[in-house]
Amino acid sequence: MVHQYENNGYHIVMDVASGSVHVVDHVAYDAIALLEPEVGELEAPKKLPAGLCQKVAKQLEQVYPRQDVAEAFEEIQSLVDAGELFTKDIYQEYVAEFKKRKTVVKALCLHVAHDCNLGCKYCFADEGEYHGRRALMSFETGKKALDFLIANSGSRRNLEVDFFGGEPLMNWGVVKQLVEYGRSREEKHNKRFRFTLTTNGVLLDEEVMDFCNREMGNVVLSLDGRQQVNDFMRPTRSGQGSSYGIIVPKFQKFAKSRAGKDYYVRGTFTRHNLDFSEDVKHFADLGFEQMSIEPVVAPPQEPYAIREEDVPRILEEYDKLAVEYIKRKKEGRGFQFFHFMIDLDQGPCVAKRLSGCGSGTEYLAVTPWGDLYPCHQFVGQEEFLMGNVDEGVVRTDIRDEFKLCNVYAKEKCRNCFARFYCSGGCAANSYHFHGCITDAYDIGCEMQKKRIECAIMIKAALAGDEGQ
Repeated sequence: MVHQYENNGYHIVMDVASGSVHVVDHVAYDAIALLEPEVGELEAPKKLPAGLCQKVAKQLEQVYPRQDVAEAFEEIQSLVDAGELFTKDIYQEYVAEFKKRKTVVKALCLHVAHDCNLGCKYCFADEGEYHGRRALMSFETGKKALDFLIANSGSRRNLEVDFFGGEPLMNWGVVKQLVEYGRSREEKHNKRFRFTLTTNGVLLDEEVMDFCNREMGNVVLSLDGRQQVNDFMRPTRSGQGSSYGIIVPKFQKFAKSRAGKDYYVRGTFTRHNLDFSEDVKHFADLGFEQMSIEPVVAPPQEPYAIREEDVPRILEEYDKLAVEYIKRKKEGRGFQFFHFMIDLDQGPCVAKRLSGCGSGTEYLAVTPWGDLYPCHQFVGQEEFLMGNVDEGVVRTDIRDEFKLCNVYAKEKCRNCFARFYCSGGCAANSYHFHGCITDAYDIGCEMQKKRIECAIMIKAALAGDEGQ
């Protein structure tokens, strides 16, 4: 499968199965477009059919000089010879064995607090309560969760634990205890924990920053952008004062103190700020260097929900952001935007490309009372309750359903050029919009495809600049 598109003056050709990406001229671009429907996928590098090439060349020679057409065909054949164009998708054959793999758990999302000190209007967690009761995780429950992770991680050495909520800093004492406990178990079990934290910053102070800089591999800082945007969607629980005014100075100080360690300023854009590129620029202007802003996912009846008619404007916004991203990089004041970071060299392993985040199998969420769910977005939905930290996973049927969730199990993904970059998208979004985990959230798909196209164009633009 070949995917072609033009962006910011670049003619880009993606060979989906091999992962190869090519920036070509007009002639080669048009030639590949004419060849692809008849060539399709090749079992192995081989010569393109002479008759087909002659037919396509005659068409092109009506528009382009004969010498340019001949050079284009030489270039195309060299890509075929290298196994970088019109290649066959071999991964579908691999998926049968992949389904049989032994399941190991490598990551937990610990809901240390089902409570929050902000009242975000779009919160999927119902202001931290997950449609249930307010609760804080005890140290004993957290210990059992870490022991469960160690016991179910097989030979995998590196394990990940995200402290999540609600707002995890509302249970900060237990977070510190669990980090200490995890560290105490590493040597004995030949494991290494990578702890991360997601916070709204209201309770952030010097002690928290110092501890996180020692122990947290990554910290996600929740902020939605410009002050008016942030405060409209992320009010305090009392409705008084500006959450932006409370947290931004703290986030700026914290980001500087990370000293090369990972952090992300992470925002959510809604129908109220479809000009979200301005919010990303605002993050950069505040001095943040690592950031992400995600589209809200909400029922269409919500006033802030993104609707199908908003998609064209959103796609244009990603194009605008990509141009600004390149501009700032070249000016020496660049930043990292999560969705524009893409690996064109090796990419994720085959298993990752096929199955995505591993929710329900390699990645589980743990409630304050120790229940296990496929991920944080399923918490509170009893039909997805998989077990608990005392007994482990008892609903293996749920685990096995998620185990089979891959790009070939999803009709919409099988012939999509983005399938090896997005790995089939979010199972929770699929379930919430279509009632099953093997469908796809269509609005999210359109945005993801545009982000991938922009990310590849950025690579081309920056590589071209470096080569000059």
